[in-house]
Amino acid sequence: MQEGGGVSCAVAGEAPTPASHCAGLLGLTINPPGGEPPAERIGRLVRESPVVIFARRGCCMCHVMRRLLAAVGAHATVIELDEAAEEAAASAAAAATVPALFVGGLPVGGLDGLMGLHLSGHLVPRLREVGALCG
Repeated sequence: MQEGGGVSCAVAGEAPTPASHCAGLLGLTINPPGGEPPAERIGRLVRESPVVIFARRGCCMCHVMRRLLAAVGAHATVIELDEAAEEAAASAAAAATVPALFVGGLPVGGLDGLMGLHLSGHLVPRLREVGALCG
């Protein structure tokens, strides 16, 4: 990934923002000084936010994931991947293809994993457990 480009992020329900603008807003450091291999960057981003989705720009499955999470009161941090190495690292970390969801630093998988958690009744308790929901 190049400094200042390649990745953007957004909170569910908001338009994507260039990485340089949202890093301070969300408490995420997208492009730390000195560069960072994609696998390390993915791991760090997953640890910095309770709910993270890695996706390609304009991904309809990511949109569905964001809407479901927002409907239960969770706001996901969405990291849009533009480079093949980043996409491969996110897919490997989640053991799923992109879009890849992480809750509390643990991989959930893609849309099927999210829907499985939701339909089994485990989504809201897990989101509460990691501090992504109040109450």
